[in-house]
Amino acid sequence: MKLGEEILKQLNKLYAPSGTSQIRFKSYDIIIKTNEAGEAIQAFVGKITDAGTIKGDRYARTLKYDRDGIKIKDHWERKGKAS
Repeated sequence: MKLGEEILKQLNKLYAPSGTSQIRFKSYDIIIKTNEAGEAIQAFVGKITDAGTIKGDRYARTLKYDRDGIKIKDHWERKGKAS
């Protein structure tokens, strides 16, 4: 599954720094892991199981900044199944 524009808008928001957040978006459950700035760096998208894990897909984000702190790369990549 490719991440759509609406899901990317949710993932581009700032969340609690260095932690995890769980959100519900349309029919998807999403668990988000964040960096120290509160930016999403990992996302697990699918349906949540009774054990509290996501059965679906895992995505990782590449963020790169230049010396002035300006974002030069922001890319989400599917890393495989999450179970």
